Amino acid sequence: MRKIAGIIGLLVVICVLTALLNDRFLTAYNIENVIRRSALFGIISIGAGFVIITAGIDLSIGSLVCLSGVFLPFLLTQFGFSVPAALATIGLGSLLLGGLHGLLITRLRLQPFVVTLCGLLLYRGLARGLTGDQTQGFGNDFIGLRALATGKVGIPFVENFAIPAPCIILIVVGVAAAIFLNRTIYGRYLLALGGNEEAARYSGINTDRMTVIAYIICSGLAGLGGTLFVLDVNSAQPVDFGNFYELYAIAAAVLGGCSLRGGEGAVLGIVVGAAVMQVLRNSVTLLGVPTQLEFAIIGGVILAGVVTDEVLKRLARKQRRVKDSH
Repeated sequence: MRKIAGIIGLLVVICVLTALLNDRFLTAYNIENVIRRSALFGIISIGAGFVIITAGIDLSIGSLVCLSGVFLPFLLTQFGFSVPAALATIGLGSLLLGGLHGLLITRLRLQPFVVTLCGLLLYRGLARGLTGDQTQGFGNDFIGLRALATGKVGIPFVENFAIPAPCIILIVVGVAAAIFLNRTIYGRYLLALGGNEEAARYSGINTDRMTVIAYIICSGLAGLGGTLFVLDVNSAQPVDFGNFYELYAIAAAVLGGCSLRGGEGAVLGIVVGAAVMQVLRNSVTLLGVPTQLEFAIIGGVILAGVVTDEVLKRLARKQRRVKDSH
């Protein structure tokens, strides 16, 4: 909880400073936009967090976002799929790719970095090759479907502000993920696997199965995220759609308390980490900072946050040792 409180504090500080420097930050339009973007990235960050908790990594998230985002309009407009059939195809395909990642890692004992790096290249290549590198979009059709990403839910007695639909989806996904991780035996297995795989195996946990489950969850949420991203912007260009999204997802998970060594992580922290990333991007835009410096600023803030957290943890361990010695 201390780590989550720290990242929430960082989020509050960034919001307050941006609001003081630019009054447009607190407009209803801007807040809705930040919430919507935070929710979209929060969904894929939760998936990345599950893999990181097992001491793994998934570099293919951005390319899976691209593949699902490109193929949804492709299936609907080029192949005439019905909306349920297209959504089911995208969802099932994403889950199967996650299962394939897990099987390659557990059965062939390949490194997660290598497997998902190959996925990063392969899925974007497929998206570009099968669509002829042409932008895929919905045009003026499927307005009802697009409401999943562009719709809003009004708040009683509150004017000029509504909750973006992706935020509702994130809440559902986040609650389900938190229950799975904290209230089920499988969640405890995942944490044990990340903490010490050998000890988990000797205690009777099927570590291979849990690894596969983690990658299925990650890829499934990447597919869901890709669907929502393309519905949000109405079109996807295979060459750059989803670029660097895996880095945003991994950074949000680490910033939110997931240890790259595995065995640590909380869904709430991951969601707040994703919000910090998007508020930072919004702040850079509003404050007129040159866009060339966007990644440098975000990287610097993340590094400062991670270093501060590590220093505080070491000080806490040192204080405990001093107390124990007395």
